[in-house]
Amino acid sequence: MAIERTLSIIKPDAVAKNVIGQIVTRFESAGLKVVAARLTQLSRADAERFYAVHSARPFFKDLVEFMISGPVFVQALEGEGAILKNRDLMGATDPKKADKGTIRADFADSIDANAVHGSDAPETAAVEIAFFFPEINVYSR
Repeated sequence: MAIERTLSIIKPDAVAKNVIGQIVTRFESAGLKVVAARLTQLSRADAERFYAVHSARPFFKDLVEFMISGPVFVQALEGEGAILKNRDLMGATDPKKADKGTIRADFADSIDANAVHGSDAPETAAVEIAFFFPEINVYSR
């Protein structure tokens, strides 16, 4: 597998539970390296821009409200097969359907408050990382 970068967001529900360190430890233990990170409060405009791909969906308004409800911990992760590895660690979007031991099974409350976000493809990862960390050259490898 190739060395990749992916975006990971620890969402407001997980930040409020004070489990940032536990989640980051799972990424690091799986061989992913944190190459950029910051705690931030998204503005409504930023949340709407970041999730614009979902703007026509019925859950868009609730998603934006949730993402601006508290701080988020945003990180760029790097490693072999980082995108798939991150998604496997996160588990299914619905925590009730997530495999035992995944981040969402252990820390998420609902399909809406599901603890984490992760890029789904290399192209998405490049756009998402540049959104939060424009100073990182995602093609530096």
